[in-house]
Formats: sequence, structure tokens, C-alpha cells
Amino acid sequence: MNYEKVIGLEIHMRIKSQTKMFCGCQNAVELASEPNINVCPVCMWFPGMLPAINAQVVRLWVVAGMMMNCEINRVSRFDRKSYFYPDLPNSFQTTQLYEPIVWAWHVETMVEWKLQRFDIHHMHLENDAGKLAHAGWKTLCDYNRAGSPLMEIVTEPVFHSREEVMEFLKELQKMMRAAWVSDADMEKWQMRCDVNMSIREEGSDVLNNRTEHKNVNSFSAIGRCIDAEFKRQKKITESGWIVDQETRGWDDASGTSSSQRSKEDAMDYRYVPEPDILPIVLHEDMLEICKSQMVELPITKRIKYLETYKLWEDDARILTADYKLSEYFDQLVDLTDDAKKSCSIVTSVLLALMNESEEITKLSDLKFEISQLARVIELVNSDELSSTNAKQVIESLFYQGGKADAIVDEKNLRQKNDMWALQWIVDEVISANPDQVADYKGGNERIFGFLIWQCMKASGWQWNPKIFNELLKKKLD
Repeated sequence: MNYEKVIGLEIHMRIKSQTKMFCGCQNAVELASEPNINVCPVCMWFPGMLPAINAQVVRLWVVAGMMMNCEINRVSRFDRKSYFYPDLPNSFQTTQLYEPIVWAWHVETMVEWKLQRFDIHHMHLENDAGKLAHAGWKTLCDYNRAGSPLMEIVTEPVFHSREEVMEFLKELQKMMRAAWVSDADMEKWQMRCDVNMSIREEGSDVLNNRTEHKNVNSFSAIGRCIDAEFKRQKKITESGWIVDQETRGWDDASGTSSSQRSKEDAMDYRYVPEPDILPIVLHEDMLEICKSQMVELPITKRIKYLETYKLWEDDARILTADYKLSEYFDQLVDLTDDAKKSCSIVTSVLLALMNESEEITKLSDLKFEISQLARVIELVNSDELSSTNAKQVIESLFYQGGKADAIVDEKNLRQKNDMWALQWIVDEVISANPDQVADYKGGNERIFGFLIWQCMKASGWQWNPKIFNELLKKKLD
């Protein structure tokens, strides 16, 4: 019997605000140098302390919803989710169950070069817990990230393969980075994912018992978790048993999961309205500010690169993986009106230099203006500079800065196009190589490259090989 995966995701993403959700402590965007240094009576929930909602968090939260084309509620409310763990100082989590600020829509992404749409159920805001560190028989609590703002994005159970899940998560990551909502770095726990999964017979529309794997924090681990859980549930089903609805922990080192607890329903958390925080009411001026922060979606750019610029699929994927890189590429195309050559220069030359450099690793570190890179492309297109020498000019710009034309003239790289002089060189090469000319006329077309090389050598490598190619063809054909 063939089985189908049915997967829904709960993605926790840390909002890139300066301070925490309800207090003035530094937000845990980066890992702190020491434990328990970014805490205060509010985020530690001391008696008598009252939370105050962070306006920057709300603004970034709304921008995230707009980037996903979701419905934004003008009025939303917080609830208390009751459960106790030592990393949660107040023994409940401030979250949104009944009236979240962002309701359903969808996110589009490319899966195996096809555009697919995945539905979002809702997105709500909640505060993060602290971190537990186990040392021997003791457990240490670090509350630096307790109270940091998290977006929880809840999808519909619309994924049926690991490829769909990972491409969706990568697209979501790119969107939030592009709008400066979150860095979404999984290694720094700024983005983590709960994988809810069940299986069913192919063709069925039944939703069977699901398992939830909590806090899987890398793309590769998510893929391995999905594969392993599919095999586990398939084995249970084919043995005649029913898969338990439960929460499981994933151990990526061993590639196995283990049962943690039965899967809770909403009633198990005893949700109650949050009495200490007023409802969030979004006014029109706030929504206009949020709209002004929106940027072009990475997937929209990718489709434009494929359909309008006719770039290769891999090039479009590379350019849209980093929003700053895509913006740099767009500026270069605006200056050159040559998308394909701009793409080749950026992906094959500039990125290669940045990957090799320890000093210059970001576009903001570049020592030259983008107009100079555009000038290199202009010189190539006007046949004043060969593609090979263009790389040499870009390397000089990369390491020393300066002006493209000055580098070309200083290194004597500008190609000459004096037709009389070029004609004379061609005649001399033909006269000096009668055997090779006869060989070419006899059908050995490979010898033509040798004759071009001789022309370039005779010109001191300063003349245009394209014109040599045309003149030789006319003489010999």
C-alpha cells in the first residue's frame, strides 16, 4: 500500500526588535556573552511588575503578516497559556489563541522549479522562554531570552514531501530577512520549527493521528526528521496498530526520535484572557508605516529573473538567496541594461572573490562604486575590453578600488580596433603559416583557433579577437 505524508508546520521566528516584548531589556537577537545579564523584574515576572507592549515588535509583526499577504486584524488580544517549566519564570506564556493579529493567506515558493502555494492558518505573537543547560545532576537556567518576542506561524497541513517543507521554510526565511523583520538564523535559535506529521493512504482525505517534533533547528535536520518519522509511522500502520498522537523529541545525532508526552489539546493549557495587557488596536497611520517597510518579495524577483531576464534557474536562485545581493544586481542592471552579463559578473566573478576573501565578505565592504562595475560591462560590450581582461580589472577594483578606465589604461588592456592594422596582421599570419592555412582549407576547423591565437600574439594581445575572427573567415572561406 502506498502512503502519503501530511505535514503541517509551526514556525517560531524571533522578531528583530531592539528590546524584549514587554520590557526594556536587550532582545536576544544575538547570543549574550554571559547568562542572565539581559533580565529585569518585568521579564522575570517579579510580583507587582506589569508588562508594557513594545510598539516596534507590533510594527515588525504587522510587516511580516503583510509580506505573507495575510489578513491583518485591526483589534487583537493576548491570552495566558498555562504550563510550568523552569525556563518560564511566570509559569505561563503570553500568547494569542482566540484573536491573533494575522489571519490566513498563503506563501508562494519554487519547488523543483515549479511555483507552488502553501496556506497559512494564522500567525500570533508570544514571548520566548529561557534556556536550560544540563550539567551533571544539575540544571542551570539562563533567562536572557525569556520575554523575547516570537512570531509563531502556523500552516495548514498542506505539505506532502520534505522538499516542499524545506523550500517553504527557506522562502519564509528570505522574506523575513528582506523586510528586516527577523534574521531567522536557525543556528542562533532565531528560527525553529515544530513538525506535525501523519500519514494516510494515497488518495484519501482523512487526517489521522499526528505527531509533533518540537524545535527542530536546521533545514537538514528537518528533512531527516520527516524521512525517519514517515518510516516509523508506516511500520506501525502496516503492523495493524494506530499511531499515537504525541509530542516527540528529535535526536539528529542518532537520527531517531523518542516519545515525550501525549499531544495536548487547547483545554490542557487552560487558556484565559490576559488581564494585564490591553487589546492591540491598529490605526490607519500605523498600517501605512508598516506598508512603507514592505519590499518586493524574493519569489517575485526570482520569477522576474527567470521570465523577463531569461536567466538560468540556478542563477536566479543564487541572486534571490540574499536580498542585498538581489538589490545590488538590480542596481547593476539599471546601469547596464544587460541582465545576463551583469548576472555573470556578479555570480561568477564578484561572489567568487568575496568567498575567497577574509577582509571583504559583504557587499558593504566593497572598495569600489557599483558604477565602476557597470563601466567594465560597458567596455566589454563596446569591444574595448575582452571578457578575460574584464576579470583582471574587476580583481583590481576588488582589492585596490579605483576607476575601471584608469586600471584598463594602466595595465594596457584596452583592445584596439584599427581595421587597417588588423588587416595587415591577418595577412602576415596567413603568409607565415601556409601549412596550417592549407590544413584549415582541407577541413580541419580546429586549426582556426591556432590562427586566431597567432593574430592575438602578433598584436601584443591588445586587439579585438572578434574582428580577427571575422577577417580570417573572409580571407580563408
